[in-house]
Amino acid sequence: MLHHIEIHVANLSVSLQFWSGLLAQIGYRENGKWNNGFTLAYDRVAYLTFVQVSETHAFQRYRRCGAGLNHLAFKVKDRDTVDKLRLYCMANGIVSLYDQKSPFANDDTDYYALFIEAPDSIKVEFIADDLSPL
Repeated sequence: MLHHIEIHVANLSVSLQFWSGLLAQIGYRENGKWNNGFTLAYDRVAYLTFVQVSETHAFQRYRRCGAGLNHLAFKVKDRDTVDKLRLYCMANGIVSLYDQKSPFANDDTDYYALFIEAPDSIKVEFIADDLSPL
């Protein structure tokens, strides 16, 4: 079982505003905050920690199509939740990916999802649980 994920970010204040607002829409809450980081948690399951990248490594930019993490995917309750997230993102100027195919971006009508781009170019997916194969 996944325990947590730690993500180093280029701008902590931008990331705090983005991630805390977005993930609050699906029940995540701030679970800790310190000078160079914060944690968001959902109930007592896996949590996400965001840490300001050190100056030593700040020049190394994230590339989601390179080796390593491609994206984070969150299972949400249903299609309505995906649609509400889409509206939240539009209202907050959050970049949506694959708009021309949305909400069936993977060309499968049984896979209802929203794909967005977070700060630091991290792709984030929200998939409706009522259709999810897992």
